[in-house]
Amino acid sequence: MTKKRIYKIKFISQGKLYELFAREVSQSSMYGFIEIGEIIFGEKSAMVVDPTEEHLKSEFSGVSRTYIPMHTIVRIDEVEKEGVNKITEVSSSEGNVAMFPSPMHTPGKTKK
Repeated sequence: MTKKRIYKIKFISQGKLYELFAREVSQSSMYGFIEIGEIIFGEKSAMVVDPTEEHLKSEFSGVSRTYIPMHTIVRIDEVEKEGVNKITEVSSSEGNVAMFPSPMHTPGKTKK
């Protein structure tokens, strides 16, 4: 019996660093996107409820696959076991995570 792989995916969305655990990660057929499937959520405990994971669970409820823009991916790791999905604020003074620079020139627009 083969063991299913588990991936930890870190990406930036709307100024926040998302950390998700999933069983499937692949290059999407849509150019410039990474396809993530089978997002893993921890089992609910009656004693402890993590509001961040609950927010992620509600955000991704009903989603079988999600497509993340390649330029927002910070890191993808294959790990031994799943952890806690979380969202953290990104600030320039806190660490070395930064958005990939975007072009200053917008095609089709001319400077005046």
